[in-house]
Amino acid sequence: MARTPLFALALGLLAAAGPASPAAPDWGALRDVDTVVVVTSDEDASARETTVWLAVVDGSGYVRTGSTRWGDNALRSPELVLRVGEASYPVRIEFVEDEAQRQRVADAFREKYGWSDAALSWLRGGHPKLMRLLPKQ
Repeated sequence: MARTPLFALALGLLAAAGPASPAAPDWGALRDVDTVVVVTSDEDASARETTVWLAVVDGSGYVRTGSTRWGDNALRSPELVLRVGEASYPVRIEFVEDEAQRQRVADAFREKYGWSDAALSWLRGGHPKLMRLLPKQ
């Protein structure tokens, strides 16, 4: 089968782009990942990259923050990009307000990060912004 120059160009572009990231993270595979990067947009539309901890509870990923700029960005726009290694996932966030679920997620962070989580809890405050990460629709 003869390949046209356009076909060859398309293959070259695909190869240069590198591997595609799946549309949604595999939370089971990411359960033991220590940190991820969340990319939000500041008020001036510039990208803000922030490294955060990740907890996986009941097959969903969760991140949290206290009074931070990236947390304010998440309040303003519930969409962000989650980066794990070389993979990027467009996600939307859902703030968790149910106290029983908040406690389950807090327990997962405490179990995973131990004394570091306990030591930093005072920085986040008594009611941190707790976010469930969902596939962007």
